[in-house]
Amino acid sequence: MEQQGNARIRSVAVLGNGMLGTEFAKMAREQGLEVKVFAYPDWDVTCETDVALAVDSADCIVNCTAYTAVDKAESEPELCAAVNATALLSLGKAAAAKNKYLLHISTDFVFGDYGSKPLSETDAPNPLNVYGATKLKGEELLLSTGCRCAIIRVQWTYGQHGTNFVFKIIELARKLNALKVVDDQIGSPTSTHSISRAIMCFIRKNVEGVYHFATEGYASRYDIAMMIVRKLHIDIPVSPCATTEFKTPAARPLNSRFDCSKIDKVLDFKRPSWEADMEAFLDAIA
Repeated sequence: MEQQGNARIRSVAVLGNGMLGTEFAKMAREQGLEVKVFAYPDWDVTCETDVALAVDSADCIVNCTAYTAVDKAESEPELCAAVNATALLSLGKAAAAKNKYLLHISTDFVFGDYGSKPLSETDAPNPLNVYGATKLKGEELLLSTGCRCAIIRVQWTYGQHGTNFVFKIIELARKLNALKVVDDQIGSPTSTHSISRAIMCFIRKNVEGVYHFATEGYASRYDIAMMIVRKLHIDIPVSPCATTEFKTPAARPLNSRFDCSKIDKVLDFKRPSWEADMEAFLDAIA
């Protein structure tokens, strides 16, 4: 069931203080909400008592917690599943019991597509690795509780408060004499600022259902790296290569193109292009 409600939200419990959780908490405070942040190690999403405490503390809950070490997850599947999947069952049950609205952040890694078609919410998931499989299971467990919730799948996220592809490219470009970056993984790099705007829109409207959110347009990892070095005037040659040249424990999807037509009907702003979103971020950190 997908619907919109009119419940007035005055306070929000933000679960997780990573890249997105920190950005969203800041925006929510700036927009007048009372914000309570719950994060490891003082708070644990896998502990039912801690989950109940967080759910009780505010009008709505935004879950930004996740086990995101994609390669490490291949050797720690139980821990990854506990955070990304099992915890969502407890969270959903607690929210349902208190009739609280819950927004959960998921990922493009629930797909494992090698084509070129933009992926919609109705396309069949096909995770290629432990991380993607546990995130998909978490979605399923959350929806099974019947709580009032929204799931927003995001992708290629970057921001000022954590490790991400943009910072890695900047670091490597300033340290190495040349860069090789894959050009067969295609998606839409999306800032935590833009995602936070979407979350604010959802909690104001109490939107329910599964949605895809990303910036407009598509780019390869190579395209993004080229924009970064040019914008920051880093004089280094960047050459394209195939994903198969980088052996990693976890397989990556090549197609992360999102069809965002569904969420566009809900948002109260126009999604920026990936170039505009990236340029604003690079200007802010320059």
